[in-house]
Amino acid sequence: MNLHEYQGKSILKSYGVSVPDGIVASSPEEAFNAAKEIQKHTGSDKWAVKAQIHAGGRGKGGGVKIAKSLDQVREYADQIIGMHLVTPQTKKEGKLVRKVLVEQNIYYEGPDKVEEYYLSILLNRDKSKNMVMYSPRGGMNIEQVAEETPEEIFTEVIDPLVGLTGFQARRIAFNLGLSGVAFKEMVKFSLALYKAYKGADASLFEINPVIKAADGRIYAADSKVTIDNNALFRHKDIAAMRDIAEEDPLEVEAGRFDLNYVKLDGNVGCMVNGAGLAMATMDMIKMSGGNPANFLDVGGTADAKRVEEAFRIILKDPNVKAILLNIFGGIVRCDRVAQGVVDAYNNIGDIPVPIIVRLQGTNAEEGKELIDKSGLQVHSAIRLEDAANLVNEVLS
Repeated sequence: MNLHEYQGKSILKSYGVSVPDGIVASSPEEAFNAAKEIQKHTGSDKWAVKAQIHAGGRGKGGGVKIAKSLDQVREYADQIIGMHLVTPQTKKEGKLVRKVLVEQNIYYEGPDKVEEYYLSILLNRDKSKNMVMYSPRGGMNIEQVAEETPEEIFTEVIDPLVGLTGFQARRIAFNLGLSGVAFKEMVKFSLALYKAYKGADASLFEINPVIKAADGRIYAADSKVTIDNNALFRHKDIAAMRDIAEEDPLEVEAGRFDLNYVKLDGNVGCMVNGAGLAMATMDMIKMSGGNPANFLDVGGTADAKRVEEAFRIILKDPNVKAILLNIFGGIVRCDRVAQGVVDAYNNIGDIPVPIIVRLQGTNAEEGKELIDKSGLQVHSAIRLEDAANLVNEVLS
């Protein structure tokens, strides 16, 4: 589950990570009052007004502005709230901005210049351990840094039994070229960040940039936080932060029926039981000249009702020109799935796209008989390759 920047920072702050004082606002007037409140606490005479959407690169699309007066805070909030913000990480139509985060200025003057760094904690799948990835080249895409100056990317692999150690935190500060107050602050920052990552059951904490202010203080100027969905039962407070307005409506609807659905850009709807079989099915469609329109796993306990709802969701995608139903009956019974196909036809009405059905395993013969007797115009196949080729035929 992805979080907004302000939500991620609230978690960071609860674990002792330094973040700028900020208040979220849903209107220009709320933003104006938020800036006044922040000024009262911090003395800040400048504020960052930042669009809150689940996408990076907001500044490039005009979603982050620096206000130099209270009136300018209101003006910028009025411009940003309600806009469809287009960034390198959004679709061409962009995302509707419903809230802004108003924050204190952390680029203030002092004895030293402000520096930006990159710091993230994520799973290293090759080593099956968490790791810290960091770079002195903050404020830009880490992929670009990796391509242009890979020697400026450092990692610390974390022993799960020990956690991030003091000497690793000091090495992070050293490799970032810090000294004095900033060195000590970065050590504290790194250790607190790891505690937040573990405590929240996150799968990603990305801070880009981490700011060394002019007085040596370290701040998380931004936050990209992803929480492991499988751990949300332990974090009711974090689960309540979910913003379904930022998610694909079809994926949200699928979740209500315990369907694992991810929308893609192709033209062939896929309905499969089991993630591995789903991936193999998508590969076969691609190899046969088609393009998968979705990943949809109905699960091992699919019944007729769930299959019907899966059909409804697939058909809401206007790009779908054919549907491939590929079921291997291990736990799930093929006759139940077949009944779902029949019910979908009867309840939805005329389904405007061809359907290819491949049933194998438990009660496959009974399932085929159900479909044959229903009089439905479906294409059947025995081998997966044959099913994929049928998809290609009906699309031609």
